[in-house]
Amino acid sequence: MIAKMAKYNFVLYAAQSEDFIERLRELGLVDITTSGWEPSEGDRQLLIDIEGHQKAADFITSFRADEERCDTKAAPYADGEEAYEAYESARREAQQLSTEIARLEKLADELRPWGAFDVERTEKMARKGIVLRYFSTQRSTFDKSLEEWSQNYTIAEINRSDAMVWFVVVTAPGQEVSLDAQEMKSPKTDIRGAEQEIAECRRRMATLDKEFSRVAASEQLIKAHCASLKERLQGVKVTSTAVSAADGRLLVMEGWAEEETSDKVDALLDEYPNVVYLKDKPSEEDDTPVKLKNNWFSHIFEFVGDMYARPKYGSIDLTPFFAPFYMLFFGICLNDAGYGAVLTLLGLWMVRGNKKGTTMYQAAWFATLCGLMTTVFGLLCGSAFGLQIFSNPPIDFQKYFFTWALAIGIVQIIFGMILKVVLISSTVGFKYSFGTLGWLLVVAGASIAGGLPLLNENWVIPFFTLSSPLFYAVAGVGVVMMLFLNSPGKNVFLNFGLGLWDTYNNITGILSDVLSYIRLFAIGLSGGILAIVFNDLAAGFVPEGANIVVRILIMLPVLLIGHGINLFMSVISSFVHPMRLTFVEFYKNAGFEMATRAFNPLRKMDKED
Repeated sequence: MIAKMAKYNFVLYAAQSEDFIERLRELGLVDITTSGWEPSEGDRQLLIDIEGHQKAADFITSFRADEERCDTKAAPYADGEEAYEAYESARREAQQLSTEIARLEKLADELRPWGAFDVERTEKMARKGIVLRYFSTQRSTFDKSLEEWSQNYTIAEINRSDAMVWFVVVTAPGQEVSLDAQEMKSPKTDIRGAEQEIAECRRRMATLDKEFSRVAASEQLIKAHCASLKERLQGVKVTSTAVSAADGRLLVMEGWAEEETSDKVDALLDEYPNVVYLKDKPSEEDDTPVKLKNNWFSHIFEFVGDMYARPKYGSIDLTPFFAPFYMLFFGICLNDAGYGAVLTLLGLWMVRGNKKGTTMYQAAWFATLCGLMTTVFGLLCGSAFGLQIFSNPPIDFQKYFFTWALAIGIVQIIFGMILKVVLISSTVGFKYSFGTLGWLLVVAGASIAGGLPLLNENWVIPFFTLSSPLFYAVAGVGVVMMLFLNSPGKNVFLNFGLGLWDTYNNITGILSDVLSYIRLFAIGLSGGILAIVFNDLAAGFVPEGANIVVRILIMLPVLLIGHGINLFMSVISSFVHPMRLTFVEFYKNAGFEMATRAFNPLRKMDKED
């Protein structure tokens, strides 16, 4: 359900703006319109600092997990700003050291074949006219060409591996050397020097862990400072987008509050000095923010809808209507009672480990419900970890579900069209829904008269078949409505032309929409086949006559890895493809319109925000 909103327009002195915004933030019920905000250079730095604080929080989480590096007894900094600056300084130095270590390790790999040597001595020899040139080539090339090369150059082999040979050529200054080999620059240090520099960089890197430990001890201070920066950003957006009047002395702001809590906003505004406000209901032209208010079950699926967009204010929230379908589609795609049980247990574990009201808590219940549906559907199909647990399961997935997947798609499409009729009727009037209603009658009538017998020959309705007068009557009414009553107020010929165009689009669209639901059968079938393959693969590794202990030791790793991979990939597919069916097929046929903004009131930022 979409919460009802109240619209406000505030006029206040510019000098009061900061205090006024702070009072609204303490109230936590008013969303101020900040559309069109363009950040200044200072605002961009504020955004960068907020992002940096969030990255610091992520770093602290991973750093704490490394018990060898993190000193849990380290003293925290005095405040969050000091802790963040220390983190940034240490992070930049650690990044530079990491780059230097990578460079030195590459250099060490190049120097390692040459072993330890005296760099100063080779430089003295070069000043006296004895120059060492450093080469490497393939072992076969070196062995084949050494005799020929030795006739023109003095060559000394330094090192060799199974594939390569490293050697030096003694030359005079400026002498040209032509060999089928790769030459490298004369080393400025040897392997010992490179390893000493690496050790020094690692020592300096280790000293930074003391700073990072203090940063980790200041985690809550950093989060509190980040929250203050986000509050400052709220104020910047509001004051930057407010309309200035009376030579900058006044500011005009647009705000929104939930209708059921607007009396608290009114009370604040009535007692606040020197503020004039107007309260009204939103109009169709307003960019009204949207807040969803659903029951526990539908609320769990709100984050799925938010991945696309929230519904436009004044339309229908489709979350309660797609949620049961989504659960069903997920269970069909995963289609294994064993996998469903694993997902359910994982979801319940996540529920216990996350704070109520957080996104992760919501996602945990989502996983739990989808896991339960998968378990139920898997039991109906008689499948668990690729094993057939019933000889005659209630549902023969491979034999019948191709047709049933199409039937489920038709049901959801018809349901979406019903919702579209309701939406049009409630917003602009019932007569404007006649075009959609006509298509609904044709699609639903054809599905009942012709589709039901295809699913089960006993489901024929005697008085409503493809050859019955009642079917022709229903279809005829639908055709008249969609061809001649699709645009009330326009002449009949224009309506007919628009109806013919809509007929072409709807026939091709509905056909492709229905066929899209085949993916439910395809994904469920592929996951089940892969589960069977991994079971057969594990059994194939067991020698004939092996006892139960040997069988377990051999099969268990293969089964764990195989089913783990299949479960991971199948869960992703079961999450993504029902979402596609929801956003493309269902939303389109239900007449979904998206909102441009969600309701986001000014509020005191929590450390966890």
